Amino acid sequence: MKELGLGIALTALVSGLLVLGWGHDALLPGLVFGLIATAIQVAAVALVRPAFAGETVRLLKRWGLGMLLRFLGVALVAVAVTLDRVLFPPLPTAFAFLGVLVPLLFMEARLVR
Repeated sequence: MKELGLGIALTALVSGLLVLGWGHDALLPGLVFGLIATAIQVAAVALVRPAFAGETVRLLKRWGLGMLLRFLGVALVAVAVTLDRVLFPPLPTAFAFLGVLVPLLFMEARLVR
């Protein structure tokens, strides 16, 4: 569960940076979408990990499901921004999600081992 600890640390870091840049209004989207990105990445790694040493077809199917989860996260950002721009301003919300998800995605190869 290294990805969970790293995701929580990244969420705290990104949320702090967002508060510095946009003020206290950016704290909620930073925390919410940082944790959503962490949950998505934890689920994606959990899908891939059992198939990592197995056959390629099974690995690619599970990797594709993980990418679908990530895409649904991007759609969730769009929905949140569309429904309530006051609680979820566009830039802080997007930066929160991507600021946590992208580093975790780059670390995925190390986290799966």
